[in-house]
Amino acid sequence: MQLDHYLRADLDTVPEVAHALETMGFDGLYTAEGPHEPFLPLMVAAEHTTRATLFTNIAVAFARSPLDLAQMANDLQLASAGRFVLGVGSQIRPHIQHRFSMPWGRPVQQMRDLVGAIKAIQRCWGDRTKLEFRSEHYSHTLMTPFFDPGPNPFGAPPVWVAGLGPRMTHAAAEVGDGLLIHPFHSGSFVRDRVAPTVAAGLAAAGRAREDFTVSAVPIVCTADRDEDLDDARAGVRRLLAFYGSTPAYRVTLDLHGWGELQTELNRLTKRGRWDELPGLIDDEVFDTLVVQGRPGDIGRLVAERYVGQVDRVGLSMPYPATPETLAAVVAGFRPGRRG
Repeated sequence: MQLDHYLRADLDTVPEVAHALETMGFDGLYTAEGPHEPFLPLMVAAEHTTRATLFTNIAVAFARSPLDLAQMANDLQLASAGRFVLGVGSQIRPHIQHRFSMPWGRPVQQMRDLVGAIKAIQRCWGDRTKLEFRSEHYSHTLMTPFFDPGPNPFGAPPVWVAGLGPRMTHAAAEVGDGLLIHPFHSGSFVRDRVAPTVAAGLAAAGRAREDFTVSAVPIVCTADRDEDLDDARAGVRRLLAFYGSTPAYRVTLDLHGWGELQTELNRLTKRGRWDELPGLIDDEVFDTLVVQGRPGDIGRLVAERYVGQVDRVGLSMPYPATPETLAAVVAGFRPGRRG
């Protein structure tokens, strides 16, 4: 099992932070589509790391064309000497329509089409085949020599698809190279819902599990000092409430019989009462969805949660973590990696 960490850094500090995280022992660094776009920090990180896998977790797929994504991924694969992975996700309807001003229709089918288009473009460049891709959502039939970068000496970068619900998870296993499991999940959700769906998707496509990567980013609550642990718990509770208010993530709560919590959280967001959300996250919900413990114990707890189901884990830590805390997590995680 590989251990990844979020590259939370401004552009001017990316070189220092990326180098420090890799030196600390993290196997991968990922960015997210938040206040800033996710690709440029990884381009900078590629120049200041030598072994870590670099990936987007996630880039919003439907805000860009397949050619945009294929081109950026190809350049990052070159810059990182073969260490880049393109991680894409659908986001949700309000963000696609009202933040990105892009159309929203059938997201699962569109994701299938988008991954298929990216791979067709990659084959055109890498195998020198004619570009001839047509689907419900995308059509790519033109690639003149002037715009063709040619074969990538490091091969085409993999495409990992984010999913939580059963239909998107199944699609990811059918057409993608990996699955990015959204942080709002429990160990039983991965074992009882995600793993069987991945197996079914791979079987439908005639693919082997060894050729597919499953990456989970559990929400982690830890600190090396008690006063910092209080701040960590508050940050985690806010994040749980935010995720829990989203209809698309209700599947996790439904598994545990807490579906009405999503309804109430969502009701508060519509009234602008954001400060009240964390108060609805009780200890049972917190304890079920969060990996929590001292830094040196996180590796063991993660291994117990995901045994046999996950190939990589990241750390969703919505609070400042000291270098000492992160170093202790990495040190404690190594037995889990061997397992």
